[in-house]
Amino acid sequence: MKRILIVTGGGDCPGLNAVIRAIVKRASQEKDWEVLGSIQAFNGVLWEPTEIKVLTPEVVKGIHFQGGTIIETTNKGGPFAWPVKNADGTWSAVDRSVEMVRKIQYMGIDAVINIGGDGSQRISQALFELGLPVIGVPKTIDNDLSSTDSTFGFQTAVEIATEAVDKLVTTAASHNRVFVVEVMGRYAGWIALNAAVAGGAEVCLIPEFPYDLNIVKEKLESRFTRGRGFAVVVASEGARPKNGQMVYEQSDEVGYENLRLGGIGRALIKQLKDAGFAPDMRETVLGHLQRGGIPIAYDRVLSAQFGVKAFEMALKKDFGKMVSYRHPYFVSVPLKDAIVKPNFVTLDNALVKTASGLGISLGIDLNNP
Repeated sequence: MKRILIVTGGGDCPGLNAVIRAIVKRASQEKDWEVLGSIQAFNGVLWEPTEIKVLTPEVVKGIHFQGGTIIETTNKGGPFAWPVKNADGTWSAVDRSVEMVRKIQYMGIDAVINIGGDGSQRISQALFELGLPVIGVPKTIDNDLSSTDSTFGFQTAVEIATEAVDKLVTTAASHNRVFVVEVMGRYAGWIALNAAVAGGAEVCLIPEFPYDLNIVKEKLESRFTRGRGFAVVVASEGARPKNGQMVYEQSDEVGYENLRLGGIGRALIKQLKDAGFAPDMRETVLGHLQRGGIPIAYDRVLSAQFGVKAFEMALKKDFGKMVSYRHPYFVSVPLKDAIVKPNFVTLDNALVKTASGLGISLGIDLNNP
């Protein structure tokens, strides 16, 4: 009997369960494969005792439309930075990667499928270099991996953000207000840009284009006549003004190394008030609403395709690579290539041109960026 181990790491994402189900369903057709799941990414392997879940077709029945992941996830620590509490109460990190690879080999694992984003796939590449037979599946609502046309979960996040913009338009119009909708995306503005175009926002602020407050203020003022009017601003959590910084705080969570972005909505409102913008303003922070819940049909289909392709790569021993969607095909790309360059919004992107054509301000002068 051959064994394959599934790992879900990083933030949760709509479609994770659909990938897990697809791997299990495809493996069941081979008769001689057993599918296992490590609880909370690689923690399930590293813990003593281990926490490994057997994934049968019965176990994954009906999970394709459920949000989250049935084998849980974590974005703290990991095999290369395992948190250890010192005698004085402080914490330090130790590298347990070699130990973990040996443990996986001892368990008789023939292949590992690591489902995760940029950080998870960097771990995949490092483990592959240590001899682990690993395959990556791209997962991020931020859509910031350049080696694949799309990542599952992204379209669901866009749908949730767009619904929020739709609903805020009516309350903004009723109260003659400006609403600032803060969405996720970290350093990539794809969610914000798509939601702004789909929802009909007047302003969209994204990390790639630091905004000029005067341009934002001028656009919003054009929406009001004698104090009456409304507008919606979609702001990515990583947006920042020219010569300014992103709004964030350092996390005090053990093993969590990322900056905790958030607060641009409130900061922008203060900046506008200080600049003399008079109309009433409110912020709405969507936060983790964008990552939870039921994946839309597009993401379920994409997840299923990723899962089937990942298992078939394992059959061919096509390790050290990541599944990639290159329309209309699903291919494999080397992990080292998949993580070398992030996917950011650029000025020549077609959606940027569409936004400009619709009159959506990006907070910059597109003729002199």
